[in-house]
Amino acid sequence: MKRIAIQGLIGSFHDIAAHLYFEGEQIQLICCSTFEDVFASMHDDPTVVGLVAIENTIAGSLLHNYELLRDSGASIVGEYKLHITHCICCLPDDDWDTITEVHSHPVALMQCRQFLTRHPRLRHVEADDTAGSAKMIAEEGRRGWAAICHAEAAELYGLKVLEDHIEDNKHNFTRFLVLSHPNKADQLRPLTETNKSSIVFSLPHEEGSLSHVLAILSFYKLNLTKIQSLPIIGREWEYLFYVDLMYDDLTRYRQGIDAIIPLTKDFKILGEYRDGKHSL
Repeated sequence: MKRIAIQGLIGSFHDIAAHLYFEGEQIQLICCSTFEDVFASMHDDPTVVGLVAIENTIAGSLLHNYELLRDSGASIVGEYKLHITHCICCLPDDDWDTITEVHSHPVALMQCRQFLTRHPRLRHVEADDTAGSAKMIAEEGRRGWAAICHAEAAELYGLKVLEDHIEDNKHNFTRFLVLSHPNKADQLRPLTETNKSSIVFSLPHEEGSLSHVLAILSFYKLNLTKIQSLPIIGREWEYLFYVDLMYDDLTRYRQGIDAIIPLTKDFKILGEYRDGKHSL
């Protein structure tokens, strides 16, 4: 049985992504309050697998998670792209005419902004977790309160769904990374089956330094699918570049990596894995 550390409670999107990624396998969830706790669980027990959100097609990148990933030394061994849908739910005895406020994670509230605009009398209350909001309303019997969460979380905690699929954009996906201790990575993904890599590096503060790296990646036919820059604390105007690459030839990929390493500083491969599928 795999032990999977996630941020959030049972019924959260991390929970859903974990079960879909490890579909057909027995897993035990370690529910953590923060992403820091997820990485701490992996550090304390090298057999624990982590699953963390890294970017959303609407809200963008979770920048702090890039820093946590790099500092942790964990390896990316997989990814899953989960279709995010939201519902608004409440206690069975409540209804539209009795609810006065809605609780959820701030990102979920933002993703349902147009829907909430059509209900101006509802007060918006930010919370740590979508499923946690549903659980709190159910366990504390909060009359007049509603939660925005996934419909599975509403059902799990015995709440009534007032309306489903209330997200503004129906093409809303969150990308989750599956992480492991480096010594356990090969047990979770055969290296020969990989076609994607995540790397991070800094560059000399010189003209054209980034364009030189990108030109080499293009020469070796490595498809750059994402680039994210973050400032380096304490080193003014210097940045770390987080880059995702796709490849169809492992040897050519290795040659490309060897070619850019001399041009970079602080180079690190964060993981080599298989491009993740989308949920419906």
